[in-house]
Amino acid sequence: MKDKNQDYIRRLLKDTSFINWAKGTNKNDIEYWNALIQKNPQHIESIETAKSVIIGIKFTKQFPSSHKIDQEFNKVLGTLQEETATNYRFSVKRKLKAVASFSTAAIVLFMITWSGFTLYQNTNTNVHKTNFGEIIDLKLPDGTSVVLNGNSEIRYANADPRNITLKGEAYFKVKSIPSTNAKFWVHTEDLKVEVLGTQFHVNTRRKKTNVVLDEGSIHLEFNNGDVKKMVPGELVTFSQGSEKLVHTKVTVATPYALWRDGTYTFNEISLKEIMTNIEYTYGVNVEYENIKLQQLLITGGVPNQNLKICINAIERATNTRIIHKDNTLLIQNNLNN
Repeated sequence: MKDKNQDYIRRLLKDTSFINWAKGTNKNDIEYWNALIQKNPQHIESIETAKSVIIGIKFTKQFPSSHKIDQEFNKVLGTLQEETATNYRFSVKRKLKAVASFSTAAIVLFMITWSGFTLYQNTNTNVHKTNFGEIIDLKLPDGTSVVLNGNSEIRYANADPRNITLKGEAYFKVKSIPSTNAKFWVHTEDLKVEVLGTQFHVNTRRKKTNVVLDEGSIHLEFNNGDVKKMVPGELVTFSQGSEKLVHTKVTVATPYALWRDGTYTFNEISLKEIMTNIEYTYGVNVEYENIKLQQLLITGGVPNQNLKICINAIERATNTRIIHKDNTLLIQNNLNN
């Protein structure tokens, strides 16, 4: 059944009438396909998938205003200490009741252990982690915005939200604090990024760290003590394992941070480069029928928040066939053309 759906989608993508309906450019085609959909509801998923591939997908996210977020945050912050104290007293009473039959020594030991656990909870780190194919927008307590790509993670101590550890890929818009010149730090396995207030992209995948600066200025601190200052439009790549530092200028062909709106945007990028992104984002393995397929070039947008739609778009752009079985994507020549 799955193969039949994929074949149906491929036929739709080659159908001029369907393309007109998807783009809303021909009244007769629109009426025809609307009527066909009503009579064949079992094909709605395949039809919508094909339509998404044709017109591209843009995920519009609506969030409350910054003023509303700050207002609600201050309300929570104002009551946090009171609620914590109340919950603490209530939990202590409940725990004591549960162990009332134990000896005094056991109760004392329990209280010491439980109090230690409570202290750990109150000073625990805050972790934000995305699933495969998921993109989330975060607002940190200091006002910094973070867009976290799929299969990625950031963590920070509740007491120090401007000291971030990143695994995966994220885009930062750091909130500056002129009154104190408070710095913002992003830690990876390879280096530290020191920031006052700016916009930049960090990718820690493929056993290296890529940093691209869009606005402002940042310093990169390496484990050997070296410091490098970046200016807008620069891309720095560094791997602690190889100790190799690559410094280049960002061009239209540089594939970075273009996933934030739900679409990978490429300009003459090889299929191998694109599929490597897919591997990390969705946690899949990619295999090729022959090595020549890796060198196929793609220009345009590929939706990246739905693996099925993403595969269909890549197939269409490269004239290939991609078989998804278990956790592997096998890329083949399209023998139908």
